[in-house]
Amino acid sequence: MPESSSPANSSRALSAAAALDRAAELAGGPGPRRILGLAGPPGAGKSALAARLARRAGRAAVVVPLDGFHLADAELIRLGRLGRKGAPDTFDADGYLALLGRIRSAEPGVTVYAPAFERQLDQPIAGSIPVRPDARLVITEGNYLLSEEPPWTMVRRLLDEVWWVDLDAAERHRRLVARHVRWGKTAAAAERFVAESDEANARSVAPGRERADRVVTAC
Repeated sequence: MPESSSPANSSRALSAAAALDRAAELAGGPGPRRILGLAGPPGAGKSALAARLARRAGRAAVVVPLDGFHLADAELIRLGRLGRKGAPDTFDADGYLALLGRIRSAEPGVTVYAPAFERQLDQPIAGSIPVRPDARLVITEGNYLLSEEPPWTMVRRLLDEVWWVDLDAAERHRRLVARHVRWGKTAAAAERFVAESDEANARSVAPGRERADRVVTAC
């Protein structure tokens, strides 16, 4: 079962097929560029869903991940936050807000460049993702899009829709541990990081589920 559910949440439920159709609709609709946010806890499947939505929407869509705004490890070491990498204060939140504003208000013919996150290096890479003038739908995903901590509270007003990505808690935990092992941690270190960092972040963002426009259960 998802980590939380209620009648109110059920009324906002969006099937995987309906989510794909909605992304195509947003990408092909009239009017200004649309920005769709995907929020949820670590390991819920936000990145995978964003990629699926972008494929469905075609060339008119681009994915801009919040992970591109991770502070570099050197800065996290300086701040004494490396062990909490992924927590709200280990991101450049103001930079993310500024980018969303630029994407929303870009002049005709202007390409806006966004950073990506290189999983092999576990580091952000500046200027990696071009948001071209013909991008009609920008899909942005991350843990803190519906956070009530400032300055994250300002993100919501820059997005047209925000969907919460749900996943069974045990499966989400399993995927997180496997991910950290894949990135080079030992199994014990991965379990420890998930317990001490990822799950703490999951608890902090959980209230955002009630503020999402729709709830999508990840596969």
